Amino acid sequence: MAERTEAVGEQVATGFGSAETPHDSSALLVWLTQLVRTHENGTLAELRRAGEPTNAHIRAGWFGGDEHRELFERVAFLFAVYHQGRSVPSYGLDSLGGAARRIGSGKEWGPTNPGAVRLVARVVASRRVPWRHLQHVVTRLRSLDKAPPRWDKLIEDLLRWEDRSARVAYNWSVDFYAPDHRRGK
Repeated sequence: MAERTEAVGEQVATGFGSAETPHDSSALLVWLTQLVRTHENGTLAELRRAGEPTNAHIRAGWFGGDEHRELFERVAFLFAVYHQGRSVPSYGLDSLGGAARRIGSGKEWGPTNPGAVRLVARVVASRRVPWRHLQHVVTRLRSLDKAPPRWDKLIEDLLRWEDRSARVAYNWSVDFYAPDHRRGK
């Protein structure tokens, strides 16, 4: 089964990461969700290993091309952290700010939960991509059995993180603090 999933990853990656196609977040997600569906726990465990890149990290990086290789490897890490021990992939809901609204306990969720507020404040205050804090958000959502952020949206947001005109951190804050009536609740 490992060879089959590896072949799927290689087949999906063919043609991506070239000059014509600098990155393909959809193809990365196809590969990652296939790993969860086919119970490729060894490959998912490789993705969760920090430090030296593993074969799984390198394969994930293919989808990002030369310019975004590290970002795709790190998003694959976050995906694997969230899906540890799961057999059904979650494509996620909302932006990271919207997902962080699902952090909390009891009657204090999202912007009414001091821990969630501090975590989001740390994420949006960073000028560089705040990988460690993103991992904390994903880990908290996983431990609460809440949906992660939309993985495709997360990738696209992180690709534009340092583009001041994209206002990614600001938009995540708006999504986090949005009143319930604005969110259709």
